Amino acid sequence: MQRIRIRFSRGEKLKFISHLDIMRLWQRALHRAGIPLAYTEGFSPHPRISLAAPLAVGVTSEAELTDVFCSKWVSPHSFTAAVSQQLPPGIEISQVHMVAPTLPSLQSQVSHTEYEVEAETDKDQAAVKAALDSLLSLEELPWHHQRDTGTRNYDLRALIDDLWLTSLHRGHCTIGMRLRCDSSGSGRPEQVAAALDLSHPTSIRRTKLILKTS
Repeated sequence: MQRIRIRFSRGEKLKFISHLDIMRLWQRALHRAGIPLAYTEGFSPHPRISLAAPLAVGVTSEAELTDVFCSKWVSPHSFTAAVSQQLPPGIEISQVHMVAPTLPSLQSQVSHTEYEVEAETDKDQAAVKAALDSLLSLEELPWHHQRDTGTRNYDLRALIDDLWLTSLHRGHCTIGMRLRCDSSGSGRPEQVAAALDLSHPTSIRRTKLILKTS
C-alpha cells in the first residue's frame, strides 16, 4: 500500500465551502483521475483520504495537507498530472511526495498552525507591537466561545505560541500568528485578533501547518 501526501493551496474561490465539501471534492477529483484508492474495511468502506486540520469557512490557505492511500503504486509526477486536471479553480497542488504508510494519522501529527491576518487599525507600529507584547506577556487569558451546545470557556493564551507584526501600511496591518492545533485545543485567529482589539479581519490566510515529526 502507498501513502501519498499532498500540499495544496485553497484560494478565494473556494474559501466559503465547508470541510466536508472539501473532502467530497477531493474524492470526486481522485475518482475522475483514475487513482487506485485504498478503502477502509468494514460494513461501509470509504476511501482512505484525510486532511491535516479543518480550515474555517472564509479562510484561504497556501499550506493545506492531505494524505491519500493507494492500493497500487502511483508516481508523484503521474499523480499530480492526473489529479490537477480534475481539481476546480481555487485549489492548486504545490507538492506531492510519498510518506511511510505506518506513520501516525496526519491529524495527530499537527501541532501548530501559522496565519497571516489582515485588519484595519488606527494604531501606529509602536502601538501594535506593544499590544502584541502585552498579550504574549500574559500568563492566561480567559475566553469564551458560544457554540450550539452552549458556552465553552477556556484559556486563549494557552493556544497562542507566538505573534508578530508583518506589515503596517495606511491603516492596515498584517499580523503573523503561530497557534496551537492539537487534540487539547486549537487557536482561532479571529479570536486572537479580537483579543488584540483589532477590527474584524479583512482577510485570514493559513500559511503553514507544523507537524510534530518535522
